[in-house]
Amino acid sequence: MTAKLQWGILSTGRIAHEFATALAASRTGRLVAVGSRTRGAAEKFAAEFGGIKGHASYDALLADPAVQAVYIGTPHDSHVALCIGAARAGKHILCEKPLALNRADAARAVAAAREHQVFLMEAFMYRCHPQTAKLAELVRAGAIGELRLVSAAFCFNRPVNPALRLYNRALGGGGILDIGCYPVSIARLVAGAAQGRPFAEPVEFFGTGRIHPEAQVDEQAAATLKFPGGALAQLTCGTTMAKEIAVHIYGTDGVIHVPFPFHPGKPAEGPGRIILQRPDAAAEEIACGLVADIYAIEADTVGEAIARGELESAVMSHADSLGNMAVLDAWRAAVRVKYDGEL
Repeated sequence: MTAKLQWGILSTGRIAHEFATALAASRTGRLVAVGSRTRGAAEKFAAEFGGIKGHASYDALLADPAVQAVYIGTPHDSHVALCIGAARAGKHILCEKPLALNRADAARAVAAAREHQVFLMEAFMYRCHPQTAKLAELVRAGAIGELRLVSAAFCFNRPVNPALRLYNRALGGGGILDIGCYPVSIARLVAGAAQGRPFAEPVEFFGTGRIHPEAQVDEQAAATLKFPGGALAQLTCGTTMAKEIAVHIYGTDGVIHVPFPFHPGKPAEGPGRIILQRPDAAAEEIACGLVADIYAIEADTVGEAIARGELESAVMSHADSLGNMAVLDAWRAAVRVKYDGEL
């Protein structure tokens, strides 16, 4: 039996707890350590999950010889430095999205991983789920004819508080980076599938949005993308809007609706599913995968890739991450959201 990949988690926040919980269901990995900026937080987290070591600094975790791979769940502004530090320490890396604040910084993380020959993947967990693979397969096979439009939205309503990470400009706050990355990612995936490729890059882009006057980060944004061949994408994200998280894909011969595009398989929602509607036919509901923890699926995607000796994953390659960041850069520029230190 192959030994399980030994994970360390950098962060003790909400998403770190979700990933730690998921590792208990992983076939390929197990949690051995957590690192925090404070000893108290690390020890509390370690006690909660039991049998793991709590490190009072991120550097201490990276120096732990028991840790083979790290999950980075810290705020956006720290991702690149931790990716580079992990690569130099010889640790494989799963880094929460977005990989960086901008494409230039993301390229530095990729370069460090390649230089030190460690695995690196941006943690778009939905890319690892069978539902996403089935979606790409349907589009690639021409199930709705020629692709015309991808409509993707990720919106919710959360009170504005500049002290929170989501609205903290110093931490890379704002909806575009936090949730707009998902509609961008799935639009590029679908446009690529229509061309028989893993992803596609837009040839035209228009974006706009609204900046919250107090937080000085975007609270609402919209974008239109045009891809090679003429397919369009209409993308929306918002943090002060009624909840809407859905994807519709329109072709010449049908429509695909994905009710839960970015977190499929939750127990309350059942297995992942895709609804295919063709003219003059009843809607067809396609089940995709079992009810399962999507973060466990993600951990196993990483573990299996590392076991094969791969340094990146086909579900979210380095080039795919860099392309996504480039679109996010353009979107933020259009809305005029700039972070400290950016030119």
